[in-house]
Amino acid sequence: MNDMHRLAEAIKDIKFTMMSTVDEDGSIYSRPMATQLLDEKAFDGKIWFFTKRDSLKVHNIELDQHVNLAYSQPNDQKYVSVSGKAILSDDKELMKRLWNPMYRAWFPEGLNDPQILLIGVQVESAELWDSPPSKVVQLVGFVKAALTGEPYQSGSKSEHMTWNEKQVH
Repeated sequence: MNDMHRLAEAIKDIKFTMMSTVDEDGSIYSRPMATQLLDEKAFDGKIWFFTKRDSLKVHNIELDQHVNLAYSQPNDQKYVSVSGKAILSDDKELMKRLWNPMYRAWFPEGLNDPQILLIGVQVESAELWDSPPSKVVQLVGFVKAALTGEPYQSGSKSEHMTWNEKQVH
């Protein structure tokens, strides 16, 4: 399984991410966003999001395309950090492919809403932490570490994958 496919597998069931953008004064802003993948099996390294044209994140992306996506699935001890560059798109055909009727809550006019816009994040690097320890074992480990003053060690196998597009080329 290649790294892009592993990344798609890791995030496909995590419906929301925290997207962080950089403001003109250097401040970092984060907000929850619903993830859209065109095709998990043939993942091309681009993650999509619907947004409103007049939002702060669009303004931030126009100033600085660098974004971070932070995914978390604590019950499975799965965490993913994705860094990339964002693009803005009003491609109606792409919107049709990604559309979900639940988005009418944000875009009452559906795909004809004048505010609708897509953000595409082209993945440049990603890190994946995946460790499925039992909660009881984990709790015992934390308690033992607290009582002994020794650093916590889970005792379970943990996967940490770091991927950078430069490694691929």
